Amino acid sequence: MRRFFAHARVRDETHTKMSLHTLMFGWEYPPESCGGLGVACHGIVHGLLHHGAHVTLVLPHDGASEDGVTILSTSGVDRSIPIMVRSGIRPYDSFSTYASRIGVDGSEDGISQLYGDNLGEEVERFTALATELTRDVNPDIVHTHDWMTLEAGVRAAHYHRKPLVAHVHATELDRTEFKPNVWILKREIAGLKKADRIIAVSGYTRDLLVKEYGIAADKISVLHNGSLVPHHRRRSSLSVGKHPMVLFLGRLTVQKGATHFLSAARRVLDHAPDTRFVVAGEGYLLPELIARSCQLNLADSIIFAGRVTSTEAKKLYAGADCFVMPSVSEPFGLGALEATTHGAPVVLSRQSGASEVIHNALLVDFWDTDRMADCILTLIRDKAIVEEMRSQTPRILNNLTWFGQGAKILSEYRNLIQGFGQPDKN
Repeated sequence: MRRFFAHARVRDETHTKMSLHTLMFGWEYPPESCGGLGVACHGIVHGLLHHGAHVTLVLPHDGASEDGVTILSTSGVDRSIPIMVRSGIRPYDSFSTYASRIGVDGSEDGISQLYGDNLGEEVERFTALATELTRDVNPDIVHTHDWMTLEAGVRAAHYHRKPLVAHVHATELDRTEFKPNVWILKREIAGLKKADRIIAVSGYTRDLLVKEYGIAADKISVLHNGSLVPHHRRRSSLSVGKHPMVLFLGRLTVQKGATHFLSAARRVLDHAPDTRFVVAGEGYLLPELIARSCQLNLADSIIFAGRVTSTEAKKLYAGADCFVMPSVSEPFGLGALEATTHGAPVVLSRQSGASEVIHNALLVDFWDTDRMADCILTLIRDKAIVEEMRSQTPRILNNLTWFGQGAKILSEYRNLIQGFGQPDKN
């Protein structure tokens, strides 16, 4: 750990004065990724580096390794500086999954005990370690990426007397279908109110923060997620013979709406029995989803692929005749952007931030599985509509590159730094 920190100090002291230096606290980063948060952080870092920014990235990992360091290097531009912090928490942990992994009772009483004595202590341990490790870093601004790193960012910003940017990729309300863990929710709200600027990944998220969290609208900037590929890629085909393939790819949680996907699949099969469905991803709902698929007589038409690698995901996107994202509450939804990038026509929940920018998707309410099924049937039957949708993809993607979004983040940084310390600062 000292070796990593010493490396960070040398880089900080020798880096050119012309570049802006951001101290960034995140939770996951490729290859230690579990969802869209890691992909988004990767894109943001590369976007910032493309424009000459200097990034110090603080990451927690159960067993930090050299592999986690090298993935942060970018050829031809400035390199971000990894400082690895050990922590027992994993991305997207809930109290129950954390309790199960460390052998604590997952009942209400067990969770109550865990609340005070374990998970809370792990978060505080990360906060204390991360804050201490970055005392000799000399940033221009501090940037956090999720609720578990908010307090570390607050403390670091206070210590360095620099402005704090809180990037909201998801909220506790999104993750729990608006049935939040009160401890997490309070911590989230407190951290966001201490931030000098909030970047929300969509207007959907901004509106939620204003309505449910009491955050002033003029404190929030909307910056949609992007892609590292500014054009759509040539498609492959995974469909076998006459069987069209419909894809769901995401974490198997209530938030992602996989149960609604199964209901729509049943309706599709009633009209197109040759259709095949793939559910890729892992999560606590997997056993329930398998049981539900049997109840709906989907067993011969559906594959549960489990967790897939980035390479496997790209093949699935490229081979899908239709990608469906039926999220109940989705701040953005990078899967929809990835599918669009690979040429798959998309059926997208209206309750998602991605629906604000992916204008060639077919939109449905997550609960309207009849309409969802109709959209799927249209896309697997009407090739003219699909080709028309694909023709719009380059224009959409050209406006959503991480290089472009990185420039916008840098603009936010500079505006915030310029006004920091003024009496009328938010």
